[in-house]
Amino acid sequence: MAKKVAIIGAGVSGLTSIKGCLEEGLEPTCFEQSSDIGGLWRFTEKVEENRASIYNSVITNSSKEMSCFSDFPMPDHFPNFLHNSKFLEYLRLYAKHFGLLKYIRFKTTVISLEKSQDYSTTGQWTMVTETDGKHESFIFDAVMICTGHQIEAYTPVESFPGFEKFRGNYFHSRNYKNPDGFNGKTVVIIGMGNSAADIAVEICRKAKKVFLSTRGGTWVMSRVYDNGYPWDTIFHTRFNDMIRNSVPWFLLQWMTERKMNQWFSHENYGLVPRNRYIVQA
Repeated sequence: MAKKVAIIGAGVSGLTSIKGCLEEGLEPTCFEQSSDIGGLWRFTEKVEENRASIYNSVITNSSKEMSCFSDFPMPDHFPNFLHNSKFLEYLRLYAKHFGLLKYIRFKTTVISLEKSQDYSTTGQWTMVTETDGKHESFIFDAVMICTGHQIEAYTPVESFPGFEKFRGNYFHSRNYKNPDGFNGKTVVIIGMGNSAADIAVEICRKAKKVFLSTRGGTWVMSRVYDNGYPWDTIFHTRFNDMIRNSVPWFLLQWMTERKMNQWFSHENYGLVPRNRYIVQA
């Protein structure tokens, strides 16, 4: 008898987990609290509780060549970098092609998950779910948690002395959807990761002023790299990995800094990162 596997979440990891279980002769059941697949990549107008949230303009930072599954290339007519709706379309094609949807229970929330009483001998888990107010109990031989790591927003206001006196609005980027409502306002964005840079560029078209506050600086680079190719297809190659693994550290740092400054001098903008080797697209 095939072992039963519970999979929590029907995003990228959840879908690939279903497929992986089927290939190994296991019996997967996926539980998804929303009404659709996609996880992070399914945009909604409002933030949903216990679910990752993205803004309307999100585009992948990795190219379709590097983002696709090895056994299911993206269609040729897809752009090099995908809008979130296009990436969701790809996940739908993937799920349909491998027949994954029939293993997913939508609008089902996992209420509890704990080791069975005989776990020491069986290794099994007891799960309780809720669908339309109805509770069900299951026994599984294994559980795969595929809920992602961007569900909760971290807003450390206590790290900013005097913040309690601030009378303006503040919120985490998880709550950001579009630039509407920022007309004529002065905005400070704390952090300079991919989301911060995206949001700053988008908001500055409507806001009075936009400031980016960063502790350690960062390399700013274009998705389009040498000769118009996607950056990751040039940067992540076996040849480049061989070079990076063979040259002395100080030389590698110099090479990275020289390449990153071809577009503009980061020193002129106070953006030279503390670790000059790390590259963030």
